[in-house]
Amino acid sequence: MDGQEGKLPKVLTIAGSDSGGGAGIQADLKTITALRCYGMSVITAVTAQNTLGISGISPIPTDIVKKQIIAIMEDIGADVVKTGMLWDSEIIFAVASVLKGYSFKYLVVDPVLVAKSGDLLLMRECVEVLKKELFPMAWIVTPNIPELEELSGRRISSVRDLIISAEEILNEGSKYVLVKGGHLEEEIIVDRLISADGKFNEYSHPRLNTTSTHGTGCTLSSAIACYLACGYETSVAVGKAIEFVCRAIDTAPQIGKGHGPLNHLWRIPSIE
Repeated sequence: MDGQEGKLPKVLTIAGSDSGGGAGIQADLKTITALRCYGMSVITAVTAQNTLGISGISPIPTDIVKKQIIAIMEDIGADVVKTGMLWDSEIIFAVASVLKGYSFKYLVVDPVLVAKSGDLLLMRECVEVLKKELFPMAWIVTPNIPELEELSGRRISSVRDLIISAEEILNEGSKYVLVKGGHLEEEIIVDRLISADGKFNEYSHPRLNTTSTHGTGCTLSSAIACYLACGYETSVAVGKAIEFVCRAIDTAPQIGKGHGPLNHLWRIPSIE
C-alpha cells in the first residue's frame, strides 16, 4: 500500500538532540519530512555534538519528557512512534509508562547504545530496563551487531549466533528484529530481518567507501517508521528504508572533519 489516501501519516520520534544535525531528533525529522510524513518530537537529552564526537550530554527532566509525549498524544496523536537515544533508566521508565496509555499502530525501537564516535548514549546498567520496558511494546527493534551483542550478552561470530541473539530479543515481546550488518568487515553488507513467527529476510547492498555515516541508524529506523505509517508491510518497509539510507549515504555532502551526515533530502528537488 502506497500511503494512506487523504491522510498525512504522523510519526513521533522520541530521542536526543544532535547539535551537529546529523543524528538524533534532527536526522529523524529530516527523514520524516523527506518521506512525506508529519514529524513530531520528544527530546530526551541535549548533546553538544559534531562530526568529531560528543563534548557534553544533558538529559531532560523526566516530567518534561512525559509532558512532551502527553502534549502530542492528547492533541495530534501518532500512527507510529520511534525511540532513539533514551540515556538512562528514569527516561526509559517515563517513556514506557506514558506510551502504555495511548494507542498507536507501531513502536519502532532503535536501541541506541553508542555513538559513531564511541561515546555512550545509554548507560550500560540500563540495558536490561530497555529490554523489559520497551521491547514488549515494540513492533520492530533495530540493533547493529555491537548493540545486539550488548543486548544479548553473546559474542556474534556467525549468522547462527546472530539469529540466536535476535531470538532472545524476540522472546522479550517484539514482533521483528532487524540486525544491521554494517559493522561486519565485508564488501557486501547484509541486513537481516527476523520475525517472531520464524520468517527471515536478507537485504544485501554494496559497502560504500565513505566516512559520511553519522546518523545512519537514526535515519534507518525513522525511515522504517515512515513506511510503516504509510501502510507498507514490514518486510517491504524495511527494504524501502534500507534503499533510502543507501541513497542518502551515496549522495552525502562532505560536511565536517569527522564522520559526516547523510543527505537526508536526496528525494527533495533542489532550489533552481
